[in-house]
Amino acid sequence: MKNRTLIIAGIISIFIYSLSSCGGSSPEERAVKTTGPVRDTSAKRGAYLVTIMGCNDCHSPRIMGQHGPMWDPERILSGYPSHIPVKVPDIKNLVPGSAVFDPTGTAVTGPWGMSFAANITSDGTGIGNWSLRQFKNAFTRGKHKGIDEERSLLPPMSWENYKEVSEEDIKAIFAYLKSTKPVRNNVPDPIAPGKVK
Repeated sequence: MKNRTLIIAGIISIFIYSLSSCGGSSPEERAVKTTGPVRDTSAKRGAYLVTIMGCNDCHSPRIMGQHGPMWDPERILSGYPSHIPVKVPDIKNLVPGSAVFDPTGTAVTGPWGMSFAANITSDGTGIGNWSLRQFKNAFTRGKHKGIDEERSLLPPMSWENYKEVSEEDIKAIFAYLKSTKPVRNNVPDPIAPGKVK
């Protein structure tokens, strides 16, 4: 009887151990454990990355809401609003080496002149007609419109921070931006330092 109890206890122990080693995980989770991490290039991951990387901070114009400045829900990621006349700030009293944003948060003036956040929505005036290669070239190499022969992107676009972003994450960000609501908005060209007051 004692041996029988030990055998049953052993079987139960093996059964419990096998359940715990599976961890109740799904087939996908078990595949990750055995084959390495799954590379997510989905628009859903891209939306997450765009959020945590702060893309809206410069590319989504602000309007005054009930509780202060907020992103204009009709113009998310559309860059400097072309319907707002450009007001070049007087920078004579600006502390050397500093910069100042306009009220929309999508234009900034500094030693480089005045620059405007690009439209990165899926519209043709944004990145709607861009290839993945163009996007990667702009995002990781700082080339205007992603074209090798074009000028470098101006501050505050911090493309240098994105040089090491993985191919999968670039694809995910691009997939998300291509899925955004298209906003027709032709952003003005930058203004050279000599033209700023």
